[in-house]
Amino acid sequence: MKTIKLGNTGIESPQNAFGALPIQRVETEEAVRLLRTAYEGGMVFFDTARAYSDSEIKLGLAFEGMRDQIYIASKTMADTPEKFREDLDTTLRNLKTDHLDIFQFHCVKQCYRPGDGTGMYEAMENAKKEGKVLHIGITAHKIGIAEEIVKSGLYETLQFPFSYLASDRDIALVRSCEEAGMGFIAMKGLSGGLLTNAEACMAFMTQFEVLPIWGIQRMSELEQWLSFFQKDLTYSDEIREFIENDRKQLMGEFCRGCGYCAPCTVGIVINQCARMSQMIRRAPSKAWLTDHWKEEMAKIPNCIDCGACMKRCPYELNIPELLRKNYEDYNNILAGKVTV
Repeated sequence: MKTIKLGNTGIESPQNAFGALPIQRVETEEAVRLLRTAYEGGMVFFDTARAYSDSEIKLGLAFEGMRDQIYIASKTMADTPEKFREDLDTTLRNLKTDHLDIFQFHCVKQCYRPGDGTGMYEAMENAKKEGKVLHIGITAHKIGIAEEIVKSGLYETLQFPFSYLASDRDIALVRSCEEAGMGFIAMKGLSGGLLTNAEACMAFMTQFEVLPIWGIQRMSELEQWLSFFQKDLTYSDEIREFIENDRKQLMGEFCRGCGYCAPCTVGIVINQCARMSQMIRRAPSKAWLTDHWKEEMAKIPNCIDCGACMKRCPYELNIPELLRKNYEDYNNILAGKVTV
């Protein structure tokens, strides 16, 4: 297993880390079991956020008394210094610790800078001076903002979506982080569940100096990622061919399922309905052909093109158009006009 040096932070981790967003969906006892099993299996870097409901609390329970054996990164979506300090105090209390290895501005709409009038970067600097934050990080979904962040030289880590569906521009971003001495934390390595070959996803990452954080909710998922500690993965010709074929099917505009577009004005479950065509072909079809999902898809014609979802989408997708395309495809599948 390749070891990653996260930029100039001094943090070193196997190239196989735990994304703790999904553990908010499982009972506390199971979440603690997952986290401890991950550590025992070789994972030492755990990423969570204030926005992930009780994820931080579960991490705190799992690793109480083990703080010096792991790295913890969390995030805040605060947009005022007062809310920043409140979030930081809550996060430290939840995690049962007096410091974070990395604290990240979460899903930013701008690159916070000293003197920009928001006071946000100054709040982060103060937290670092107090020893509550060891390294200053930031997460973004928009490539232009991410590029600006790297050029600013103000941040020690950048978290950004990165998978084998990455564009040349995404790959250039990774390279620029490496040149700048910034750690790159790769989120959405499975592109919101569209990518289902874990070995291909992991092998792709080995080509780069990035730390992937895999979103893990089930023991079966964790076991798959932990199995890579026992075998050396290479970006083989076979994996390269598989990825090239997958890219032909999936490249272009597609919904990653992040859910930042919600809530929909007319109640459409956008983050599932806007990618139904891909999901129904890449997961067991029966799960998406139930009466429940037929009812949810039937809401799509109610779209009033208000544009609220498009303003919130970090990928700037034309969501109404995606919804209508998926609705047409779904009805063709139900009518037997398309085979899946």
